[in-house]
Amino acid sequence: MKSTSYSDKVLDHFRNPRNVGDLKGKDIAKGSVGNPVCGDLMEFSLKVKDNRIQDIKFKTFGCGSAVATASMITELAKGKTLDEALKITRKDVADELDGLPPVKMHCSNLAADALRDAINNYKEKQKTKDEPEKSSTKPHSEHITGEKEFSGKGVYHAVKDPSSLKDQRVLIQDRGKKSIQMAETIAEHSPRVVLVTKEKSQKVKKTIQTELRKSGVKILFESELKEISGLNSVEKVKIHDLDEDNIYELFVDAVVLI
Repeated sequence: MKSTSYSDKVLDHFRNPRNVGDLKGKDIAKGSVGNPVCGDLMEFSLKVKDNRIQDIKFKTFGCGSAVATASMITELAKGKTLDEALKITRKDVADELDGLPPVKMHCSNLAADALRDAINNYKEKQKTKDEPEKSSTKPHSEHITGEKEFSGKGVYHAVKDPSSLKDQRVLIQDRGKKSIQMAETIAEHSPRVVLVTKEKSQKVKKTIQTELRKSGVKILFESELKEISGLNSVEKVKIHDLDEDNIYELFVDAVVLI
C-alpha cells in the first residue's frame, strides 16, 4: 500500500483498525456481504439497545481499503439510531477517510451494504419476536425471490453454450446430478464458479467433492439460494446459511438453476 495513493486516514484505519472482532449473544444481529470467490468478504455484528447501536464489530477478508472502510463505518454507526445508520452511504465513508482511489470505491460500498444487512437482519429478528404466531416449522422453501423476474437476464434454466459464461461469477444451486455436472463444465470456462448445496459436507460423496474442487468449483455447504436481485440484470444474491441461520449477500453475474 503506497502512502501516495491513500490518505493518512485510510492508512491509519488500515494499520490500527477500530472495533475488530465478533459480538456474541442471542440479541446480536449479524450481516455479511461479499464474494468469497474473488476474496472480498465482510461481516458486521451489532448490539442494539433502545433502537440505537450500542456496540458494533467487524471482520473482513480483503484488501487494505476493505479493512479501512469497515473500520471507519463502525465509527460512523456506533451510537446512531438504526434509521440514522441506514442512511450512511459509500460517499460518507469515503469522505470521512479523505477519499479513496476510484478503483477502491467498491470497498466502501461493501461496508455500507454489510452494515445495512446487519440492521435489516436485526429488524427481522424483532419482527419474529413481536409476531411469534407467524413463525413456521415447515422445511426451507424452494421458492427463490427474483427467479422469474431475472429469467433471461442472468438466470439460466438451461445453458446451451457454457463458453458464454467465460470469466463470469457464476452461482449454481444444487438440484442434483445435472447441476453438479454443469458446475464442472462451466468451471472449464470460468475460475469463479460457486455451487450452493443444502447438504452437509459429510453427506456429499468425497469423490464428488474432489472432482468439483479439482475443477475449481467452490462449494457452499448447508446453504440455499433465497433471493436474486439487480437493476437490469443479475447483480447479487442472498444466501441462507442453514447451519448458523444467517443470511448474507454475494455479488454474481449469473445464476444457473437446472
